[in-house]
Amino acid sequence: MDWQTLATKLFPEGHTVTEHEHFLSGTGSVEGQTVTVIGTTDHAPIGIEIALIQAQAVLATVREHPGRPILILVDTQGQRLRHRDEMLGINSYMAHLGKCIDLARRRGHRIVGLVYDQALSGGFITSGLMADACFALPDATIRVMGLSAMARITKVPEERLAELAKVDPVFAPGAPNYLRMGGLQAIWEDDVGARLAAAIRDADPVDRRRALGFERGGRKLAAPVAQAVGTGAHVLPA
Repeated sequence: MDWQTLATKLFPEGHTVTEHEHFLSGTGSVEGQTVTVIGTTDHAPIGIEIALIQAQAVLATVREHPGRPILILVDTQGQRLRHRDEMLGINSYMAHLGKCIDLARRRGHRIVGLVYDQALSGGFITSGLMADACFALPDATIRVMGLSAMARITKVPEERLAELAKVDPVFAPGAPNYLRMGGLQAIWEDDVGARLAAAIRDADPVDRRRALGFERGGRKLAAPVAQAVGTGAHVLPA
């Protein structure tokens, strides 16, 4: 779904969202409440410029509109793979974006992420996954790394990784697998406007992804291990 159609469906009461060089910004009205909208489109690669402008938009909302909800629309191919961006410290720019989103949360802004097209690697981690809750449309493509690239990095044969992907969502791309792992709160298959209104109302700053992953059978050890670290208990055999 293109971002224009999506924005119209998300904000039937009206919106001012526009696009400039793959960056989405503006506001929308949800149940009479104004929501700041930031995001990306056209599978945008996240370079230092777009990371910084997203961070600036978040900080402007914190400064000028205390408590206003923030919606992050995600469509990215991940961080931009250029020598220039690496030399200028793209990791620091993306970390800055994540910190700004966390600052907004700490200041009382409810933050919702929505993957409406593609979400890959670091571009997703420092945007949608930084929200109080992240959602996706049914046809969204989500993955940290393709299996062929994973095979090159891990030296595990791609055929073996393909077998593992059939039974373990950690190895498999797609919104349903991220739902099982707790990375997504839900997949929006119906009225996205009503879904957004409910997501804003229910936004919770407490990170519950480990618990959701455990309940859904997608991450069976993250929650027990974290609890064991906190209590000093043992969860794995010696």
